[in-house]
Amino acid sequence: MIQLEGIKKRFGTLEVLKGIDLKINKGDIVSIVGPSGAGKTTLLQIMGTLDKPDAGEVYINSTHIKQMKEKELSAFRNKHIGFVFQFHQLLPEFTALENVMIPALIAGDSTKEATQRAKELLSFMNLSDRATHKPSELSGGEKQRVAVARALINRPSVVLADEPSGSLDSHSKDELHQLFFQLREHFGQTFIIVTHDESLANITDKKIHIVDGIVTNS
Repeated sequence: MIQLEGIKKRFGTLEVLKGIDLKINKGDIVSIVGPSGAGKTTLLQIMGTLDKPDAGEVYINSTHIKQMKEKELSAFRNKHIGFVFQFHQLLPEFTALENVMIPALIAGDSTKEATQRAKELLSFMNLSDRATHKPSELSGGEKQRVAVARALINRPSVVLADEPSGSLDSHSKDELHQLFFQLREHFGQTFIIVTHDESLANITDKKIHIVDGIVTNS
């Protein structure tokens, strides 16, 4: 589903990734762990097509990412890749429902279609009664579940999450971790999660350790 071959990335004189080979299968829940500065987020951004490697190849659903032009890549990213960040990145002026709808509208779905799908996802997240609330009116756990719904709105091939539970309290963190597995069970969703949370990493299907820009075991 996702295949990386010989991924290298350098920032100035600092070589962050030193030749990463990985294969992620459809429906896998994979964690990427390692010390700060090991290259985890850089690798996630390359998998998400937000950054380009200096060397190596990225394939998503057999699509060779390097061969795509920027406009084509942007459309591919919106359709096939969902993102969840540590601090949710919701737009404060929009309601929960509107935040979830945005990627679908960008993809060209009608307002009716986007609204229906967003309501279904918010219902799955037990957030139907919060649909008209703006982010400032939601708890941290609720905001992150809205962010997960937004990541899923276009039925992506994979969801990439960067420290998704890093800013949450213990209860909200546990709820979010279980949500990933519920989404995999119901939708066959693939997740790749960068995390420092060992309790999450230890229950994923595969734990990938990155140290000094290389995979030490997986």
